[in-house]
Amino acid sequence: MFRTLNLMRIPGALLIAVALVVAGCSGLPQAPAVASSADYNYVIGPGDSLNIVVWRNPELSMNVPVRPDGRITTPLVEDLQASGKSAKALARDIEKQLSNYIRDPVVTVIVTSFVGAYSEQIRVVGEASKPQVLSYRQNMTLLDVMIAVGGLTQFADGNNATILRTAEGNKQYRVRLKDLLKRGDVSANVEVKPGDVLVIPESWF
Repeated sequence: MFRTLNLMRIPGALLIAVALVVAGCSGLPQAPAVASSADYNYVIGPGDSLNIVVWRNPELSMNVPVRPDGRITTPLVEDLQASGKSAKALARDIEKQLSNYIRDPVVTVIVTSFVGAYSEQIRVVGEASKPQVLSYRQNMTLLDVMIAVGGLTQFADGNNATILRTAEGNKQYRVRLKDLLKRGDVSANVEVKPGDVLVIPESWF
């Protein structure tokens, strides 16, 4: 009777929404244990710091930040797109630009501070202690993500959390955060992919 009275106080629209969320989560497949790709290459993003070395031309070598618009500026090279490229691809682009001024330039690009492209960042929203955006790392797991965001809040419905996988056309997977963090169930520790969005709902009970 107590539960019935409580439910009667909840607006009908909200009850329907709750039912849809619960039904949607329960019907989702579990996230696959392995998600990383052996041929993954880091992609430069705004906020990264780059060490650009031009062989035998120290005056052209320098550390540069990737601007919010994704571009960099170096001596003899202005407003070159860096975001979305690998370090190797950017080095070849710089060589092409410098070839207008020096013979056979040899360039090496080293990423010294990592933020990553927006499309590859891991986003954590909802009932995490510190919801935030994280830089993806090869073989990064759900446990790595949860350590970075400080775990779950006391109101989190951890076992109904979901991963929205943008790399697979926004496909959704269910993950068991409560089992992983509270019960130490290592089988719940799955790998994440670049661009994943981890959504942690609030418990209704």
